[in-house]
Amino acid sequence: MPKGYWIARIDVHTPERYKDYIDAATPAFQRFGAKFLARGGAAEAAEGAGRSRNVIIEFESLAVARDCYHSPEYQKAAAIRQKIAEGEIVLVEGA
Repeated sequence: MPKGYWIARIDVHTPERYKDYIDAATPAFQRFGAKFLARGGAAEAAEGAGRSRNVIIEFESLAVARDCYHSPEYQKAAAIRQKIAEGEIVLVEGA
């Protein structure tokens, strides 16, 4: 079965509150077996507008990635993130 991934591109406007988002999101990531492949390291925008923070998270499948995103635990965290940051999250099925 193909893996599922979150690809998140984020600009954090209130960095001192980003830890609140991380703390709130951690239970969802643990529950759904998230594996962080890239998490805010150095990045280079080769085409198009870049974002300051880029994250790639691997899940067992696209269904699990979707379930994590829509879980009550993650939606609580998303509400925090949406107040302090701007960006995109795309759920992708791997090869």
